Amino acid sequence: MFDEMLSDQSHRGREPYRKLLSWLENQDLKKLSKKSKMAEELFRRVGITFNVYGNEDGEERLIPFDLIPRILALDEWQKLEKGIIQRVVAINAFLQDVYNGQEIIRAGIVPDELIYTNPAFLPQMCGFIPPGGVYTHVVGVDIIRTGIDEFFVLEDNARVPSGVSYMMENRSTMLHMFPELFTEHNVKPISNYPKELFNSLISCVKTDIPDPNVVVLTPGIFNSAYYEHSFLADEMGAELVQGTDMEISNGQVVIRTTSGTEKLDVIYRRVDDDFIDPLSFDSKSMLGTPGLFDAYRKGNIVLANAPGAGIADDKAIYSYMPEIIKFYTGETPLLDNIPTWKCSDAESLQYVLENLRELVVKEVHGSGGYGMLIGPAASKRELSSFARKLKSNPSKYVAQPTLALSTVPILTKSGLAPRHVDFRPFVLVSPDTIKVTPGGLTRVALKKGSLIVNSSQGGGTKDTWVLGV
Repeated sequence: MFDEMLSDQSHRGREPYRKLLSWLENQDLKKLSKKSKMAEELFRRVGITFNVYGNEDGEERLIPFDLIPRILALDEWQKLEKGIIQRVVAINAFLQDVYNGQEIIRAGIVPDELIYTNPAFLPQMCGFIPPGGVYTHVVGVDIIRTGIDEFFVLEDNARVPSGVSYMMENRSTMLHMFPELFTEHNVKPISNYPKELFNSLISCVKTDIPDPNVVVLTPGIFNSAYYEHSFLADEMGAELVQGTDMEISNGQVVIRTTSGTEKLDVIYRRVDDDFIDPLSFDSKSMLGTPGLFDAYRKGNIVLANAPGAGIADDKAIYSYMPEIIKFYTGETPLLDNIPTWKCSDAESLQYVLENLRELVVKEVHGSGGYGMLIGPAASKRELSSFARKLKSNPSKYVAQPTLALSTVPILTKSGLAPRHVDFRPFVLVSPDTIKVTPGGLTRVALKKGSLIVNSSQGGGTKDTWVLGV
């Protein structure tokens, strides 16, 4: 198991962590614990909470925050950055292709049934290229680490990736409580993310519009990520709206105000595809705006991310990402996928069933850590039950080896203790540039030995530092 802070041989701090480790050795555990409680109270006052769907009491929860930062050296970050940009270029090229020429299907690289039978594929997007040619304006790439120079992409998030507000609030909290650490470390800033997000969104608007009007579309206060929606709207200086606040007038999207109506140019939507327009998608949706998709198809509004972008982050498509990258860029992937068995394939299914105890099995369309099996942690009854699920509906699942995720120390009542982590950097895409914010959201499994980092499953977060020169 790879510990990112401590060297396996000498238990001395690895280079990026040496100053932090020296600082920690001079800290009083009780004082640090008080700081941890202060951070929790600060999060509570600010309102940094989330809802868990299916939670009977409906209570909002705080996302646990750990004070020990996760640190990446500049050379480590540069490798990740190049690999992430390469991957996002390929994702956007893939989306433009599958909704237009479909050359990758014609070439036999990706099976047509994985596209046409996939609920994330929207036929309504065929024959249309979004304003600016950008499908995924915001991407979250989930990454795990297993060694000094071993990074793997766990999954891509090309629909409505969340977590950036927690990334920023984590940094703000650390700056507030431990300013001395930032004088000793050259930590790359992330505070300009909202401005860069705003600029990347308006870069897709027609050049003859002098002052584009941007809004953030939210499903409402009961959505699990509502805090983030309101946070980003506030930070960008954009209106936070719901579907009922908008209407279509002469093919344009407008918002009602106290002084009349205002034309909109960009909608940063945090509403899923099915619900954005009851005329084009789910007719029962109360969250969308009738006629919105028609206005989009006419090029009169930018929707970020584009409807149908989810076909690129489907877990079945994920297994083809190395071939997708080679097809569109002509390059070998700089970041590796985790080996993946598609249970829809009879031979792969047989292997998965025979080795279920050693594998992680996920639902193709699942998220949030739900609907998955972690073989090494499962009981005989759970393994038997999941095997029946696999046999009855194999195309619903993919399987991967149980990798030894790297660990980073967290603060516990008895001192520092290693816990498994993953990492979600955030990528902003405009017609001419792709920017990866130098940091991201580190999610941590707070339970000893656990590999599940999702907040809905008891995980927490850390501030992520990328060191400069």
